[in-house]
Amino acid sequence: MNSSLINIIGVFASICTAISLLPQLFKIYREKKRGDTSLLMLGVLFLGNGLWVLYGIQKNDWIIICSNSFSVMVNIVLSLLLIKYKN
Repeated sequence: MNSSLINIIGVFASICTAISLLPQLFKIYREKKRGDTSLLMLGVLFLGNGLWVLYGIQKNDWIIICSNSFSVMVNIVLSLLLIKYKN
């Protein structure tokens, strides 16, 4: 595969990963209740995204840095909504 195609695949994969929690976030916000969202899963995902950001910084890879920084922000907002709508 040529490097342009590999970069397109990487960007598309990063976008998909970064937006993966948005449907859950919108659902919690719309319904004003948290449902069965796993806090452990969210914590592990938050840690993983944070480590990906550090990895991207070390590799100077802006695709990794941007997509995972966005994911960290989504995780933070989702966590705040889970706390707000605890009951």
